[in-house]
Amino acid sequence: MTINPEDDILIDMSKPKLQISWQVIFTVLMFLFMYLPIFVLTFYSFNKSKYSAGWEGFTLQWYVKLFQDTRILTALQNSLTVAFLAVAVSAVIGTLMAVGLAKYKFRGRSLYLGISYLPLIIPDIAIAVATLVFLAALAIRLSLWTIIAAHIVFCLAYVGLVVSTRLANLDPNLEEAALDLGATHVEAFIKILLPQLLPGIMSGCLLAFVLSMDDFLIASFTSGSGATTLPMEIFSRIRTGVKPDINALSVILMIASGGIAIVGEFLRNRSKNKNMGV
Repeated sequence: MTINPEDDILIDMSKPKLQISWQVIFTVLMFLFMYLPIFVLTFYSFNKSKYSAGWEGFTLQWYVKLFQDTRILTALQNSLTVAFLAVAVSAVIGTLMAVGLAKYKFRGRSLYLGISYLPLIIPDIAIAVATLVFLAALAIRLSLWTIIAAHIVFCLAYVGLVVSTRLANLDPNLEEAALDLGATHVEAFIKILLPQLLPGIMSGCLLAFVLSMDDFLIASFTSGSGATTLPMEIFSRIRTGVKPDINALSVILMIASGGIAIVGEFLRNRSKNKNMGV
């Protein structure tokens, strides 16, 4: 059997060449730009060096020290208190607001709808200054409760927006059928509408919780003496330089935020599959 050299040339020329498009390169660069600082921060949170200037060995001492820091733990407790109370109040009022705006027609409804979602577009600094001026005009002493009240304002808008989106995708015939079968409006809301809105309520609450825990501007303007939240404590410490314990705290916060995002996505997919009958 004879082999023609020209056949080898044709075979080699027919092999597909590896081509990388500019979209792939751009995507990789964007992911590096977004996530490389996070990897660097995580890397240095295990560094023995106190000043993070150079790698001196692996250690977990900064994580141990973090959980022994009473100031950090107190600030975390304050942030969790503010977030849970603000989200709990916003979940109730935001759900009722979304249902009322979707189902009832009344004078000034469009104006009220626009005002309700203003915190979504107004800068945080403007909300913080306006809240501080309002509290000063009423001579209300700044404390942890004033932070909670200020957080309810913007958490309410986020919960209401998510619930409104969920409400727009529901079948209104189910509630009307319940009313036709003799149920009252309250019974139809509790037994028919509320279970369908629950995934949207939970997603809105998770979003509002993360935003409340992350807030610095509004909390710093409306806090009194001793009412220090976690972002305020972090900011007060990094003014003299970022220490490894703050790196460790940042890693823990990112893991917690990622867990909340996973839970929210799970609830969204579960609700979507349920609506599709999967």
